[in-house]
Amino acid sequence: MLIKSLIILVLLAIVASLGYGLLFMVRDDDRQSKRMARALTVRVALSVALFILLFIAWAGGLIQPHGALPPQ
Repeated sequence: MLIKSLIILVLLAIVASLGYGLLFMVRDDDRQSKRMARALTVRVALSVALFILLFIAWAGGLIQPHGALPPQ
């Protein structure tokens, strides 16, 4: 259960970083906003970390992949 909570927390952090990037893009007058670039860099880093976390959790048997529909 801890791993699932961690996955959800990282997903929320990714969405928050994406929102901050949008906010900085809209509010900053400067065309080369460093805050927007930093927020999007954080989002990419979190996405890579989430992928690695999912792979490690799957390899360790903490999570199991399944299909979209349950078996009949």
